[in-house]
Amino acid sequence: MNRFPTIEESAVSVAAQRLEQLQAAIETVIHGKSEAVQLAVVALVAGGHLLVEDVPGVGKTTLAQALARSLDLSFQRIQFTSDLLPSDLIGLSVYNERSSEFEFKRGPVFAHVVLADEINRTTPKTQSALLEAMAEGHVTVEGVTYPLPRPFIVIATQNPIEHHGTYPLPESQLDRFMLRVRIGYPEPEVERRILRERTQSDPLTTLQPVMSGEEILELQRIVAQVRVDDVLVDYLLRIVEATRRSEMLDLGVSPRGTLALFRAAQALALTEHRAYCLPDDIKRLVMPVFAHRLVVNSRFSSSMRRSEEAEAVLREIIKTVAVPV
Repeated sequence: MNRFPTIEESAVSVAAQRLEQLQAAIETVIHGKSEAVQLAVVALVAGGHLLVEDVPGVGKTTLAQALARSLDLSFQRIQFTSDLLPSDLIGLSVYNERSSEFEFKRGPVFAHVVLADEINRTTPKTQSALLEAMAEGHVTVEGVTYPLPRPFIVIATQNPIEHHGTYPLPESQLDRFMLRVRIGYPEPEVERRILRERTQSDPLTTLQPVMSGEEILELQRIVAQVRVDDVLVDYLLRIVEATRRSEMLDLGVSPRGTLALFRAAQALALTEHRAYCLPDDIKRLVMPVFAHRLVVNSRFSSSMRRSEEAEAVLREIIKTVAVPV
C-alpha cells in the first residue's frame, strides 16, 4: 500500500462539503449537467487545466464563467482570434519616459482563472504562449521571470465541428490539459427551465463567490493526501501500457497523462466524500483524461471524427484490462 499522510475524517467531510457547495453554485447556472460540472471542479482542485469541447451554444463559455464567478478570484476572458499575438496574452515591456526605463505591463494571463475562448481560432504561436504559461506556472519576458498567481487554472473552449479558419491544437499541447469534457444538449425539461429563467434575467449576474483562493489551495493540499492503493496504481499503469502497445494507436498515453489520471482520481474521491480511491474512480476518469491524448493509426480510421475514434479504441482497451477486486 502506498504511504500517504493520514487525513482526519473531519477534514475530509469539511472539504467534501465545500466542494459540494461550489458545485451547487455552478449548477444554479448550468442545469442538468452534473457530470461536466463535477469534472470542472475536479480539474480545479487537482491543480490541472480544463478543455471544454462541444458544438456552439451548449454552454461551454457559461460553464467557465460560472466556475470563475463562484470563486473569489481574479478572472480574465480572452476571445481567441487569428490576429491575437503572444504579447496580447502575456504582456509586453513599455518604455516609461518619466523613469527612462522599460516597465512590464502584465497581460490577461496574469489572473487566477483564465478563459481561453475558442482556443483553436488563434495561431500556433499564440497557443504556445498560453500553453507554456500553463505548464511552467510563470512567464518569462526579456530574460525576466514573472510568476503567475496561485491557484491558476486555464479553461479553454473549442468547437470540434468547425474547421474553417481554425488551428487545431497539436498533441503536445492537448497533453497540457488534465481533462477534456463535453457538455452536450440539455434534456427537454431542462431546456424548458432554461427558457423560463433566461427570459427574466441571466443567473450569471447574481452568482456570488462561495470559495476563496486560500481554500482552493488548501483543498489541493488535501487532494494530494488521498490514498491510492498499489493495486489501483497497477490497474492505471496496465491501461496506460495497453495504449502504448495497441496497434490501433500511433500515440499512447504520456507519463504526464498517467500523472493527470492519478491526481484527478484523488480529487474525484474527495468530491465523493472519500479519503481513498476506488477502481470506479479510475474507470470513470479514463475517457476524459486519456481520450484527447491518443492518436489513432490511419489504417484504422473511419468516418467518425478523430476524437470519437480515439474514444472507441480506448473503450476497447478498458474492456481488456482486468479491474482489481
